[in-house]
Amino acid sequence: MKKLTAVLLFALLFPYAVTLAWTGSVEGKNMREEGWEGRKILLDRGGVSAYMELEEYLAGVLAAQIPADYEEEALKAQAIIARTYICSRMGEEMEIPESALDLDYLEGKQLASLWGEQAAENYGRLKNAAAQTAGQVICFEGKLIEPLFHRASAGQTRRGGDGYPYLEPAECGEDLEAEGYLQAVSFEKEEFAERIMEISGGGRVTAQDLPGSVQVLRTDEAGYVEEIQIGTGTYTGEEVQAALGLASPCFELEELDGKIRAVTKGIGHGYGLSQYTAGRKAKEGWTAEEILCFFYKNVTVEKDRENY
Repeated sequence: MKKLTAVLLFALLFPYAVTLAWTGSVEGKNMREEGWEGRKILLDRGGVSAYMELEEYLAGVLAAQIPADYEEEALKAQAIIARTYICSRMGEEMEIPESALDLDYLEGKQLASLWGEQAAENYGRLKNAAAQTAGQVICFEGKLIEPLFHRASAGQTRRGGDGYPYLEPAECGEDLEAEGYLQAVSFEKEEFAERIMEISGGGRVTAQDLPGSVQVLRTDEAGYVEEIQIGTGTYTGEEVQAALGLASPCFELEELDGKIRAVTKGIGHGYGLSQYTAGRKAKEGWTAEEILCFFYKNVTVEKDRENY
């Protein structure tokens, strides 16, 4: 009964977004006809064409990006990240098709199913995070950044290199306490070889070559694999991570009980903001802007000039 009540409350809390997502209107009024100002998203999924205001759209994006029970300032930081990404893809345009964003978005029914009796509270927290940061974006030398983020680093975030001068290493010792920080998964040698062989443009490897033909050629200062040789092929850490379905490109490969075991540290690619450390810093009293400036160096948080 409590769960049903929460779902009904959530439906009352979320009527605007649900209605707009499927009809493009609020109270029967089309947004184009109303001369709707500000940035907006053209929802072009499932054969439906409808508009949603960017600020309303953000809550559904945040639901797919970060746990809703994180501290408020961490949620606000993530809202600014999501807005920065969307605005960077829009450029000077005031609208963009949802299909061009490459973002996950959760709708009302999905959120009610995901959160159950916490649906109304969780959605309210995400909507509040977007509202309290309305229009704020992250800039480096006057231009929107590429706001990369991940769930938890391997203990230190990664340097971005050319094109990403604002991505410098940030110490994240707290991440070692994140759930899922250390993971291990084992593969039969035949399966391991088959998965590696599926990497496009790679070389050849057989079960008989393992583990002798595995050699890590280069890691970065944060411990993430940059280049690894397996059989006759050379791969990036991200290519092997994707092929094996690993949690992170910070990994070690070893033989154990006749199988190949991959041990990973961290969750995600390791660039930019670590959500786990952001959450910990928010608990310590850091503001969203302070959190963002910790992970993205020499940036400013300012209003989106195209929208405000």
